[in-house]
Amino acid sequence: MDALTALHNRVSTGKLTEPAPTEQQRKNIFLAALRAADHACLRPWRFLLVEGEGRERLGGIFLKAAEQAEGAALTEAQRQRTKAMPLRAPLIIVAITRLQEHPKVPHLEQHMSTAGAVQAMLTAAYAEGIGAYWRTGPLAGNPLVAEGLGLANNERIAGFIYCGTPDKAPRQAPDLAVDEFFSYWGAH
Repeated sequence: MDALTALHNRVSTGKLTEPAPTEQQRKNIFLAALRAADHACLRPWRFLLVEGEGRERLGGIFLKAAEQAEGAALTEAQRQRTKAMPLRAPLIIVAITRLQEHPKVPHLEQHMSTAGAVQAMLTAAYAEGIGAYWRTGPLAGNPLVAEGLGLANNERIAGFIYCGTPDKAPRQAPDLAVDEFFSYWGAH
């Protein structure tokens, strides 16, 4: 698939199953992340791969964090759903921003660089025929999840990228009118 086709048609794919991306597909997805815009070449991102039994361990971390956040008021159904979240896909990529002090690159820009890396991975996954979607939510900002994943004090979770084989063909990207989002400012 050529780059413009992937960029113009990429959509998130929520229903994912085995198998996970192959080693070659992963390499292509990972290389795409490393081309994100990156002021001062800080490379303010890193990624954890969670698969196999690691997904169940991550589910345990999610459950512990959710119980603490909710004051242990979760119903049994909520407990089971929270614990099963990482089982939605055979591979989860945890995107992490490593915040660094830099006189010309504020933390916000470092977060945006990580977001650019995630978007590049999503587009590369689409081009490879891999289903993928990006999730954040309260667990991404939960200190117990960060601790359970071994994050340093200067690291923040940018999101969980779920990857796998699409359960069905991806939906068609919506046809948006470019002129509703782009306009000229000043003289042209």
